[in-house]
Amino acid sequence: MNSRERFEAFFRGEGYMDRLPVFEWAGWWDKTVAAWEAQGMPKGTDVTEYWKMDRDWHIWLPIRNHDIPREKSFGSGIIETAEDYENIKKYLYTDVAFDDLHRAMQDYVQNKSDRPCWITMEGFFWFPRDLLGIENHLYAFYDDPELILQINRDLCEFHKKCLEIVYSYTTPLIANFAEDMSYNNGPMCSREMYDQFILPFYKEIVPILKEHNATVMIDTDGNVEPLIPWFLDAGIEGVFPLERMAGVDVNRVRAQYPDFFMLGGFDKTVLHKGKEAIHAEFERLRPAIQSGRYLPTMDHQTPPDASLENYAYYRQLLEEYCTKYGARK
Repeated sequence: MNSRERFEAFFRGEGYMDRLPVFEWAGWWDKTVAAWEAQGMPKGTDVTEYWKMDRDWHIWLPIRNHDIPREKSFGSGIIETAEDYENIKKYLYTDVAFDDLHRAMQDYVQNKSDRPCWITMEGFFWFPRDLLGIENHLYAFYDDPELILQINRDLCEFHKKCLEIVYSYTTPLIANFAEDMSYNNGPMCSREMYDQFILPFYKEIVPILKEHNATVMIDTDGNVEPLIPWFLDAGIEGVFPLERMAGVDVNRVRAQYPDFFMLGGFDKTVLHKGKEAIHAEFERLRPAIQSGRYLPTMDHQTPPDASLENYAYYRQLLEEYCTKYGARK
C-alpha cells in the first residue's frame, strides 16, 4: 500500500490495511536535525524520507498577503482596535491568497497523487489571537466582542471561498482547524465564550467539509480533554497532538469517546531516556492502538535531546506496533 491508501483506509475505517500509517504529523525541529547531522545523518537529508515515513500533502489555506506587517515581538499582534482591523484588511482575504491557493492545489494535483491531501484552516480562536496578540485577544472577548465576531465572520466567509477552490481540484481526506485553544491546565476560554464566539462558525464550515467526506480534526496543544465535548458539539471528529506533559491520557480519551480520532500521544520527553523507556511508552499506548482510530505519533515536535540512535529505535517500534496492532484484513 502507498501512503494515500493507508491514510484512506485508516480514516474511512474500511478495507484492508497492511499497517497503520507510520507518520509524524509535525516536522522536526531544526535543532533536532542539526543534532542528528552531527551524529551521522547526512546533511541536507529529506528527514521524512530518511526515516521512511508515510507522507501526506499538507496545504495550509492562505489568508494574508506576503507584505502584511509583522508583529514587533512574539505574541504582540498587529492590531488593537476595530479601526486597525479595517486598515489591515487590505492585506487579508485578497486575490493574492486565492492565487497562492490555486498554485498549491495545482502542485498537489500534478505531483502528489500518491499522498492524501490534508488541508488546515486557521481557526476561530487562533486567527483573532494572531491579529490581536495573546493578551489583547483575551481582553477583547470582554472589551470588544463585536470585533471578535466581525473577524470570525470575515474569516468564515473567506474559508468558504477557499474551499470552493480546493474542491475544484480535489477532495481532501483530512480537514483540520489550527486552534491551540488549550494549555497545560485546560481551555483558554470558557464554554460560554466558545459558544458565542467560536461554535457558530464551526457549525457553518464543518457541514461543508463533511458533505465532501473529509475527516474533520482540530490541532490544539496542552490539556485538550475538557474541550472534547465542545468539539463534538461542533461536529469535530478528532484531535491532536494529545500532549502527555499536559496530563492527556489517550486510553482515557478512548474509553470516554470510542469513535473519536486521535493523533499523537507519544510522550516526546522519554526519547532521551533510552530503549527501555521508549518501549514502555509504546506499551502504555498499545490499548489505544488496538482500539482503532488512533495513530501513534510524537505528541509534538521531536526534541533535540532525542539521539539518532534512540529515535531509530522509536521508529523501529513505531512500525512494529502499527503493524502488529493496526493491520486490518
